[in-house]
Amino acid sequence: MSITAGIYGAAGYTGRELLALLHRHPDFSVAFATSDSSSGEVVQGVRLIPAEQADPSQAEVIFLCTPHGASAKLAAGALAEGARVVDLSADLRLKTPEAYAEWYGHPHPHPELLPTPYGLPEFNRATIEGQRRVANPGCYPTCTLLALRPLAQAGAMRADGPLVVDAKSGVSGAGRKASLDTHFVEVFGDLKPYNIGRVHRHVGEIEQELGAVAPDLLGKLVFSPHLLPVDRGLLATCYVPLAEGWTPEQARHLMTETYCHEPLVNLLPPGETVRLRDAARTNGALISLHPVSESMLIVVAAIDNLLKGASGQAVENMNLALGLEQRAGLS
Repeated sequence: MSITAGIYGAAGYTGRELLALLHRHPDFSVAFATSDSSSGEVVQGVRLIPAEQADPSQAEVIFLCTPHGASAKLAAGALAEGARVVDLSADLRLKTPEAYAEWYGHPHPHPELLPTPYGLPEFNRATIEGQRRVANPGCYPTCTLLALRPLAQAGAMRADGPLVVDAKSGVSGAGRKASLDTHFVEVFGDLKPYNIGRVHRHVGEIEQELGAVAPDLLGKLVFSPHLLPVDRGLLATCYVPLAEGWTPEQARHLMTETYCHEPLVNLLPPGETVRLRDAARTNGALISLHPVSESMLIVVAAIDNLLKGASGQAVENMNLALGLEQRAGLS
């Protein structure tokens, strides 16, 4: 079987990772890959073409590695041609046009596409299977939700105080386009917090998914992202006040039950701590639990921001949408 795929925005970091994954995938072939800035360049044996030259009717599935604001228009066009779509931008992640406008500062380009199934397979596998469009989560939300959603869903988290998430991402999370903030000389030997508190646009996405299972947590997230002077990888340290009646031991049992059959999530044994380098360049997630007291737990999670946080998860989502095994094409 060869399923034809098209990629918009293939010259960026996520697009290049996606091309590499599809090149190795036993069930996919690439019909076209676009880049307006790098057209003519050959990546993984595919010559990049300008987006205006791409014909979405040539592909059965479309991956959108394009900026928010631009992806929704491409998604609508591809869907009209009968293709399936996985959008790696933020355009389809939030459930309402109002929420999108609040966090992204402009009206949604195609509000009729909302809501779209949220592509976090560990929790939404049943709603992804067979879908024609899927919203690929952001890298920060993926890591944070894998750490926290089981606890939120079980009512294990106290909701009367702040939920603090301290997260750190490699520079590739800022994209491939050159800027002063991501210049080597600017980031090397430094650690920079940015958009901290409740400012970062991923706050809305994280709270949407946590609030869907624990409404009392809405408005409680304090999110502090940092830029790490490494090329890739993302680590989130989450400070979890436990609800009355919950202990760290019960929380570990819950997380073990949640992830024991998940092929791409590894809960480390007691006493072990997640390290960024162990998750980087892999398609999986690592989680470790650290009791502070009988009422406080620290959950640490790590992923590769370009794989489980972007392109690898996009392949998972398309595999599920097409009825393939979730890990097909992923090492």
